[in-house]
Amino acid sequence: MSKKRIIIGASGASGTPLLVEVLRTVREDPDWESVLIMTEGAKLTAGYESELPVEEIGALADLVLDPAQIDAGPASGSWPAEGMLVVPCSMKTVAGIRSGYADNLLLRAADVTLKEGRPLVLCARESPLSAIHLRNLYELSMIPGVRIIPPMLSYYHEPKSLEDLTCQVAARLLAPFGIEKPGFRRWQES
Repeated sequence: MSKKRIIIGASGASGTPLLVEVLRTVREDPDWESVLIMTEGAKLTAGYESELPVEEIGALADLVLDPAQIDAGPASGSWPAEGMLVVPCSMKTVAGIRSGYADNLLLRAADVTLKEGRPLVLCARESPLSAIHLRNLYELSMIPGVRIIPPMLSYYHEPKSLEDLTCQVAARLLAPFGIEKPGFRRWQES
């Protein structure tokens, strides 16, 4: 039985620890494999935000593709994938996806995900949001299958550390694909 495939894009916004946690979670699930596309901006940001070198982050994925590989599998709708997650997702990437400006593999894979009607989850990172950012996010949110999931903190699960918060956000990002993160605490009424 073949594994289900998720494309994970990473752009230059802050959020490398979320990317790492998502990749680790997918790696631990025996039913899934990940394909990672990191932009140069994502690699640069990773150098500031992670103790892991970019190569070790890439090693958490089953396959790593360069954004310049515009002819790679994710550029085609016939290439099998369950959907795509962009974590972190910069406002530049949001604008590119919204306008269909697919000038690299990450943007082309998102474009293909949309045209094929597959789930597309965007971990949008920016603060404060400008009217342009909000307009772009709104337009994308109107497309069936698109989910905008900013890394909002929650406290009902009583986090004890930054790692607890990171794990909770990573679990929310993967939930639309049916990927369960061990230890994810959902809201429960008392």
